[in-house]
Amino acid sequence: MRHFLLCLSLALSPLATQAGDIDSAAALHALAQPGAVLIDVRSPDEFASGALPGAKLIPHGDIAARISEVAPDKHAPIVLYCRSGRRSSVAQDELQALGYTQVINAGGYETFKLARDNHTESPTCTHC
Repeated sequence: MRHFLLCLSLALSPLATQAGDIDSAAALHALAQPGAVLIDVRSPDEFASGALPGAKLIPHGDIAARISEVAPDKHAPIVLYCRSGRRSSVAQDELQALGYTQVINAGGYETFKLARDNHTESPTCTHC
């Protein structure tokens, strides 16, 4: 019941239509860390239409119940994305409330996919 009330209050809040804490650069950095987990919090249909390589599907409504399946270590880097960043923001808040310490909202799928593709295509400076 508490989970339902939390979701309902977030959905009815004026800030619910805005995604918070989207940080593509931090998400890219986190994914380079050992043990990092990439989670797609969209619906199964959205996931089936295209997902980032290596992403695990956990729809945002199931995140609290299923997170330990893919991230038993509460200090492992966790990167979340959805369609726009709103659902991943809600999931980020839930995971932080559960004690996960390195949860990053990468935002929307298309935007983060482009950032990730551009990041992997960019040459790494070895003389810096």
